[in-house]
Amino acid sequence: MRREELVAQLEAAKELTSVVSIDNVIALIRHLEAEVIVEKLVKLTPAVSEQIAEEISRVLDYNSSDLVDTDSVEFELDCYNTISVTNASIDVDSIMTHIDSVLIRFIEDAE
Repeated sequence: MRREELVAQLEAAKELTSVVSIDNVIALIRHLEAEVIVEKLVKLTPAVSEQIAEEISRVLDYNSSDLVDTDSVEFELDCYNTISVTNASIDVDSIMTHIDSVLIRFIEDAE
């Protein structure tokens, strides 16, 4: 018996009388089916781990222009008129977006 069926039976009993026997309720509850939750476990093997790392590396390399926050780069001009980068921040949100997309693809493929 499912939860919806139990509720329907109790509603029907409620229409007949305002008093429902506790013994009847307990008997109905005992007939409830257990709710089943199915989870699929995917084993992360060294081969799969290597595939994920290679794919992340490939995606980050392909999108390398997104990885540095170009608005935060600081430059310095030295006495020889050479420009050098003194500070550059990475765009963590962009990197995590690329990594997340790779992991989601691997999870979907495993299912």
